[in-house]
Amino acid sequence: MAMARRSASHLLSSFRPFSLLLQPPLSDAPSPAASARRVLSSASALRARDEKDAARWRESMDRMRNIGISAHIDSGKTTLTERVLYYTGRIHEIHEVRGRDGVGAKMDSMDLEREKGITIQSAATYCTWKGYQVNIIDTPGHVDFTIEVERALRVLDGAILVLCSVGGVQSQSITVDRQMRRYEIPRVAFINKLDRMGADPWKVLNQARSKLRHHNAAVQVPIGLEEEFEGLVDLVEMKAYKFEGSSGQSVYAYDIPSNMEELVAEKRRELIEVVSEVDDQLAESFLNDEPITANQLKEAIRRATVSRKFIPVYMGSAFKNKGVQPLLDGVLDYLPCPLEVDNYALDQNKSEEKVLLTGTPAEPLVALAFKLEEGRFGQLTYLRIYDGMIRKGDFIYNVNTGKKIKVPRLVRMHSNEMEDIQEAHAGQIVAVFGVDCASGDTFTDGTVKYTMTSMNVPEPVMSLAVSPISKDSGGQFSKALNRFQKEDPTFHVGLDPESGQTIISGMGELHLDIYVERIKREYKVDAKVGKPRVNFRETITQRAEFDYLHKKQSGGQGQYGRVCGYIEPLPSGSDGKFEFDNMIIGQAIPSNFIPAIEKGFREACNSGSLIGHPVENIRIVLTDGASHQVDSSELAFKLAAIYAFRQCYTAAKPVILEPVMKVELKFPTEFQGTVTGDMNKRKGIIVGNEQEGDDTVVVCHVPLNNMFGYATAIRSVTQGKGEFTMEYLEHNIVSQDVQMQLVNSYKAARGTE
Repeated sequence: MAMARRSASHLLSSFRPFSLLLQPPLSDAPSPAASARRVLSSASALRARDEKDAARWRESMDRMRNIGISAHIDSGKTTLTERVLYYTGRIHEIHEVRGRDGVGAKMDSMDLEREKGITIQSAATYCTWKGYQVNIIDTPGHVDFTIEVERALRVLDGAILVLCSVGGVQSQSITVDRQMRRYEIPRVAFINKLDRMGADPWKVLNQARSKLRHHNAAVQVPIGLEEEFEGLVDLVEMKAYKFEGSSGQSVYAYDIPSNMEELVAEKRRELIEVVSEVDDQLAESFLNDEPITANQLKEAIRRATVSRKFIPVYMGSAFKNKGVQPLLDGVLDYLPCPLEVDNYALDQNKSEEKVLLTGTPAEPLVALAFKLEEGRFGQLTYLRIYDGMIRKGDFIYNVNTGKKIKVPRLVRMHSNEMEDIQEAHAGQIVAVFGVDCASGDTFTDGTVKYTMTSMNVPEPVMSLAVSPISKDSGGQFSKALNRFQKEDPTFHVGLDPESGQTIISGMGELHLDIYVERIKREYKVDAKVGKPRVNFRETITQRAEFDYLHKKQSGGQGQYGRVCGYIEPLPSGSDGKFEFDNMIIGQAIPSNFIPAIEKGFREACNSGSLIGHPVENIRIVLTDGASHQVDSSELAFKLAAIYAFRQCYTAAKPVILEPVMKVELKFPTEFQGTVTGDMNKRKGIIVGNEQEGDDTVVVCHVPLNNMFGYATAIRSVTQGKGEFTMEYLEHNIVSQDVQMQLVNSYKAARGTE
């Protein structure tokens, strides 16, 4: 709360009076004393008005929460969001994710999402609960759409991590938690599906401590489990709650059942102990054996949660409409308002010096475009406003491109519906139409030149060749690819230089399948799809020297350029994947030709000679060279660099790198032998194996090239009972036999064998 007070005082100081001096007309000027009195009364009136405005803004910011809901696939994120919208009055009836009524959940607005029962795009909405405005982003759980989670977490102040009480902490739960940690997001956990057979919230809570390293404790205890799950006991207020009515809309408080008093007392003591470890004020009361009131405990939990030292754990069953309202109360009680979060911008006028943003509407506008969508009325750009205000009709500046743009339409989103608004202020998430920009651009009002730090965008790991079946639909096909590439930073489009085919790259089979399906549905273009292709890389393993002279006489001006130096592998842990160093002493090569040499080496690294894939983790050092007064040119030196690279590449002992995936398998224990045998055939390395009831959970690292069609394989060997999730881990060197095989196939394809 100290941070909130500090921000609030800054807010007050930042509201400066518009005019402290009101000059009287010169003609019949009053006496100096009367004039001074008038000036003082005007100034105090303005100051009072400004302070009143500041107090109003501060209260509005205090009553705002920006939260995301993230979890592993099928943990109940969208179902939970549906209940939140229903209880807050945003929707008037509940629909299920795979509803038989054909309507589907509000936040899954795409037909594909409703058919497959998964979330593909993150969707934004807002609602009001107990006088607080809550902006919510529902994110996908599938690892192929990880960028949707990444960009949502980039702009949020708090999050709900949903965990399944049966599945526990799964692979994607770990990934999502890592993303929350990266963006330093305070969070509450919600253990869902307590009505399911095999539900064990205490097991999940301990898994979160061991696997996610959470410093957590339950703030609720369930009354019964599985089909006997009736309600919850609140350990802070020490009350029991039951959820009545057809949709659980009526919450009744009553005394704690006598058979649970001992368990509740033990769990409350545990909660106080865990919070005391990270909160000095509560620790003092706890060590002095003073009775701890509900308010003291609530304030301590809030302080510890906002400072990311503690994670309160809620429980319930979203599907059975139990436990959602207390979770909403927890969002208001424990997650921060925009003023309590430190957001930094980089000042471009002061060589990217870090600037702490106040989060107040009085400052100049700073807003981040974090997501783009092609809407019915043109490009829809989602903005998180960090400082200042934005109004319809305002001129705003794109700091990244330097363009001045007018805001033609400003809206608040409710899934795929929108509500026009006239203005929005710091802390809000809104969308604008007709603003051409890229994901990650920063907008200001022109008085400051700040940019927000960008998001972490993972590299694509898989490619497909696609082409339209009908030649007439080429225009629509290109339009679709351009749009998807702009919307999704992990979706890349390129051209195969040899075959001339269009290659699309993404995060996995499902990711690319969804885009091919969207091209068909949204643009009415049937596409022909080639065999999936893995994004291999090449690298070198030792140092090799080069000394190349490019000389060509053709009558008139010729071409002359000589480059000398060496290539070597970058040390492990380097930030970049390509480094170029100019170590030439003197003017053996004029400095204006150095950029052309670097460009030549970069171009050469786009295609290694083993299998034609990009070369990574390489350092090129230029030590000497020669030039000619007349015949040297940028083109000559660029070509010299390309040929020099090809000349020494083989001597540097190149190897092929392949993407290795982290795969988590879950299947009945009876199939353990068959599943692990199949994994060994696919050259998988098992790194973890544990028992969860009747199921076995195996974690292994497997080359992506060996995982095609695995969804069908695991179903057939486990009689349809097994499931798996897969995410990119790293690029690793392939074995010698695989390298030979890949090189031979590449040569055969080029017809040079």
